Amino acid sequence: MDIENAAKLAERLRADGKRIVLANGCFDLLHVGHVRYLEGARRLGDVLFVGLNGDAAVSRLKGQGRPLLPAAERAEIVGALRAVDHVVVFDEDTADRLVTRLRPHVHAKGTDYTADSVPERAAARAIGAEVAITGDPKDHSTRDLIAVIRERFR
Repeated sequence: MDIENAAKLAERLRADGKRIVLANGCFDLLHVGHVRYLEGARRLGDVLFVGLNGDAAVSRLKGQGRPLLPAAERAEIVGALRAVDHVVVFDEDTADRLVTRLRPHVHAKGTDYTADSVPERAAARAIGAEVAITGDPKDHSTRDLIAVIRERFR
């Protein structure tokens, strides 16, 4: 789903009294940390939108050779999780525009952030959204998983 269609849907859901949560990330190689983050985010409201960085953004953020999977496949995988209601692919490095357009009640990030380090915190606060940190406090890292895989298959 694109940002404009997601914004229209979020507006209808808000009008129906639904509490909207937005989580976002690259989700380049889905792991248990992502699942726990999204499950925690879903518990914060009635509807969970997941913003997924597009391919060019992932490449800028994560470097050469990333993403491992194209955005359409990553969106399909993330969308298959029972906690996720809607997936929105966006091209920017941060989800500021997505936050502004969807106007969620809560903007959730994983435990690799603090409320003060969330890149979209100013955009969330500007619309009156709560910034929440959720998920498994254990460090789960796509970067570390990729390193292990590369080492094992040398």
